Amino acid sequence: MSSHVAVIGAGPGGYAAAFYAADLGLTVTLIDNEKNPGGVCLYRGCIPSKALLHVAKVLDESKHAKEWGIEFGAPTIDVDKLRDYKNRVVEKLTSGTGQVAKFRKVNYIQGWASIVDAKTIKVKKAGGVEEHVTVDYMILATGSLPTKIPSLAIDSPRVLDSTGALNLPEIPKTMLVIGGGYIGLELGSVYAALGTKVSVVEMTPGLLPGADRDLVKVLAQRIEKIYEKVMVSTKVTAMKANKDQVTVSFEGEGAPKEARYDYVLVSIGRRPNATIDGLNKTKVKVDAKGFIETDGQRRTAEPTIFAIGDVAGEPMLAHKASHEARVAVEAIEGQKVVFEPAAIPAVVFTDPEIAWAGLTEADAEKQGIKVEVAKFPWPASGRAIAIDRVDGLTKLLIDPETERILGVGIVGSGAGELIAEGVLAIEMGATASDMKLSIHPHPTLTETLMEAAEVFFGQATHVYKPKRK
Repeated sequence: MSSHVAVIGAGPGGYAAAFYAADLGLTVTLIDNEKNPGGVCLYRGCIPSKALLHVAKVLDESKHAKEWGIEFGAPTIDVDKLRDYKNRVVEKLTSGTGQVAKFRKVNYIQGWASIVDAKTIKVKKAGGVEEHVTVDYMILATGSLPTKIPSLAIDSPRVLDSTGALNLPEIPKTMLVIGGGYIGLELGSVYAALGTKVSVVEMTPGLLPGADRDLVKVLAQRIEKIYEKVMVSTKVTAMKANKDQVTVSFEGEGAPKEARYDYVLVSIGRRPNATIDGLNKTKVKVDAKGFIETDGQRRTAEPTIFAIGDVAGEPMLAHKASHEARVAVEAIEGQKVVFEPAAIPAVVFTDPEIAWAGLTEADAEKQGIKVEVAKFPWPASGRAIAIDRVDGLTKLLIDPETERILGVGIVGSGAGELIAEGVLAIEMGATASDMKLSIHPHPTLTETLMEAAEVFFGQATHVYKPKRK
C-alpha cells in the first residue's frame, strides 16, 4: 500500500507537492481553507497583482505613445469592470487547479487544519464539521502573512495591506505607500497609472533594500517621475484616520512633519505563518524569526514532517516553494535528493522590471568573493531603442579566474522574462565564453546578455570598452 501524505496549505508549494506526490503514486490529502488550491499567490498576491500591473503598463504606454506621434484621449476607467477582470483571472486559475486536483485523484479538503500528533490532522470544515486524517507523512506549506507594525495598527478601511489594495476599493486622489520593497512599489505603480498621486516612504536610505544599487537607480529615476513624493531614510511615527482621510506623521530629512492621504498602504514585508495549531505537540522546531527549521531535504526535527515555502525560510518566493515541494516529495519516496540551487531568481514587476539571480554585488562584497562585473547599457541595444525603452542595464558577475558566471542582474522592460537565461547559465556552470559564443537572435533584448559577456572580454560590438591590460 502506498504512503499517505497530507499537505497543509495549498499555495504554489503545497499544491505542487500534492500534485507531484500523486504523480508518483502516493495517496494524497491536500488541506486549505479556500475553495480551490492556489494560496495567497493565486488569490491575493502574485497573480492578481500581475493582472493589474499589465493594465498599468497599457495605460503608461498609451501616454508614452504621444512621443511617437500617436495620441490617445484620456482613458475612462471603470473600476468595477477592472476589479471583475482581476477576479476573473483569479477564478480561471484557481478553478483550473481544482480540476487538476480531481484529475490526479487528490483528496482536497476545504477547512482549517490543526495537528493532533505527528501522524494525525484534525480539519474543521464549514458548519463546524470535523474530520480526522491519519497519515504517514505531512508537508507543512502554510505560507506567510503581511507584517504589521503594532504602533501603527489602526482599524480603518482607509489603511490597507496588500490584500486590501488589490481589491481596488476605489481610485483615490492620494495614497501613501509605507515600505519601499517590491510589493509596495508594484501596487503603488498600479495606483499611479490609474491616476492616484502616490507617495512612498522607506526607512532605509534607498528603495528595494535587497537589490543592487545600480539596478535600483534605473527604476528609482522613473519612480521619481511617476510618484508624487519619494521619502527615504524616513520613519512613519504616527497615523490617525477619520472618515475621509488618514493623517500621517513623519520623521526624516526632506519629509513633511505631517501629511494627509485618502488611503495608506502598509507594505513592510511578510512574516512566516508557523502558528499552526498543535505544532507544539510534535518535535518540529521554529527559529527566532518564526521560520520552521528544516534540513536540506526540507525535513523538520520530526522525521515524518516536512516544511516548504515561505514558512520554511527566505527567500519568500512562489517558485522557490514549488521546487522545495519536489525535493520534499522525493525525500519521502526515499530518493537521494537535497535542495541546493545555485540561483533562485527574484523579480520586481515594476516598470521597468528588476530581476537578478545568483550572486549580487552586495553579496559578493559581504562574502569577500572577488568578481568582475561586466555591464551592457540598454541605450546601446537596437531593440531597446526601437521600442523606446532604453532605461535598462544588463550585468554579469564573473569569476575572474575561471570566467564562470556567478550572478546576473537586469533592469529594464521585461527583465523578468530575460532572467531565466541567467539562471540556466549559473546552474549549468556556464562561462562568459559560453554566453558570448551562444548566438542570440537580433534584434532582441536577450542580446544584452551576450553583449555583456562580450564586454567582459572588451569586444562588445555596440559598446567600446577595451579590456584593461
